[in-house]
Amino acid sequence: MIAYSGPFWPFFLHVLGAMTLFGGILTAVVLSIVGLRDARPFLRAATFLALLSCIPDYVVMRIGAQWTYNNEGWKHAKPQPTWLGIGFGVADMGVIVLLLAIGGAYWWRRSGNTIAGRAVAGLSGLYMAMLAVAWLAMSGKWG
Repeated sequence: MIAYSGPFWPFFLHVLGAMTLFGGILTAVVLSIVGLRDARPFLRAATFLALLSCIPDYVVMRIGAQWTYNNEGWKHAKPQPTWLGIGFGVADMGVIVLLLAIGGAYWWRRSGNTIAGRAVAGLSGLYMAMLAVAWLAMSGKWG
């Protein structure tokens, strides 16, 4: 209903970016887990590329979120809704986790070290869980 009543494109871009970001992270989680069991180097490279492709998805999601935030007048709402704070918190902290996962995937691709692979699987899984919490909070409008 909010998407229908407000401007279409900002919210569409936010949701499109969030869905493709979640899909990219899910791909990275699966590839990193499979890559830990199978030592073929193309799995390490594919994990790195899957995580690297998440950067444009994050940018589209964040631009759409800020654009929707400005158009809907949320910055003037006192107090801010809880679900909005959860979404912004996951977006802001999540980019750090994403960049750490990309760095770990690069290290894993270059060295083949299993510790780096485990770190990539853990960080990607953590980021996927953070995105799932934000997804639930924003769709359920917690608070």
